[in-house]
Amino acid sequence: MTAVQSVPAKSGAAGAAVFPDSDSRKYRYFEPRSKRATHYEDVTVDVQPDPERYLLQDWIISFPNGKGAYTKDNTAALSSSWHAFRAPDQEWERTHYQRQSKIETMVQSVIANGRKSGAPKGFDKAWVKILQNHLGAWKHAEFGLGTSLMQAQRYGYTQMINNATLTNSSYKLRLAQDITLYLAEIGMDIPGFDDAAGKRAWLEDKGWQGTREAIESIMGSADYLEQYFATNIVFEPLVGELFRSGFLMQVGSPNGDFITPAVISAAEADYERNLANTIDLMHLLVTDNQHAAHNKKLFQGWVNKHVALAGKAAAGLQPIWSQPHSKPVQYADVRAQSVERIKKILGELGLVLPKE
Repeated sequence: MTAVQSVPAKSGAAGAAVFPDSDSRKYRYFEPRSKRATHYEDVTVDVQPDPERYLLQDWIISFPNGKGAYTKDNTAALSSSWHAFRAPDQEWERTHYQRQSKIETMVQSVIANGRKSGAPKGFDKAWVKILQNHLGAWKHAEFGLGTSLMQAQRYGYTQMINNATLTNSSYKLRLAQDITLYLAEIGMDIPGFDDAAGKRAWLEDKGWQGTREAIESIMGSADYLEQYFATNIVFEPLVGELFRSGFLMQVGSPNGDFITPAVISAAEADYERNLANTIDLMHLLVTDNQHAAHNKKLFQGWVNKHVALAGKAAAGLQPIWSQPHSKPVQYADVRAQSVERIKKILGELGLVLPKE
């Protein structure tokens, strides 16, 4: 997958380096994953420069410590070819903006139609309290993960890795914004609705402190790949899906609320895309022909660390399942599904779930 230069990298003159299409008129500097390069590859691969490939004069911009704009030691993981990664969702700027726009149109349409029909006034009173306290708290979890990934994307060694991380961040920040705006809008239709309750729950409710700890641990990591790994491989299946799919989307309708499940549903589609991207990248690293053993040991350490935190977070949220008047699902059943989910994810990478 990597281009091989046939001459010492001492000249920036035309013809000084040899790349896949040096002898053709295609002017393609990379080896595509399939027979033909996709549009995603054309606008993404090698957009972020690399002295090991074509920057014959070394980094154009360097930091005061002598390091170039991007360095491989921003993560403890090792790769014989960071440029081999191609995101399965093949998302880049234009396609990302288009998808986000469609999601926002859907969300706003659902909210507007729901309010027009007077639906918020029919929400069960106990459910209204859950929305203002716990959905209001969850927006901070999404924002925290989005902020963490926004920082992480700066340090990826290739544009393909950074694109996948940044779109992941964008989806998280969009959902946090959607929840904020949604609660503000339905709050206008529900007498006594407290917009500030979610922030208080996030900061003060004992049940949410495990989630805060798990997210702040991800945010505090100095390894961008650990942030990406911990978010999608561990936190999302054990906590994110648990609360979104296992509670909000299943319990809303029986309590008179058809709006919230629709607003939240887009996040589950987002996660499927983000998970596919993450697994593809991590699989390349655990099967790397030079560094597989190192990466697998590293990743298992990350699993052990973040599973313990995610388990504590999930346990703290358990009492929420008993608060609605209508209880169509039990926490124990949803929790069991989330454990099976992460076991399958880890199995694809040759990793194991630590015993509780």
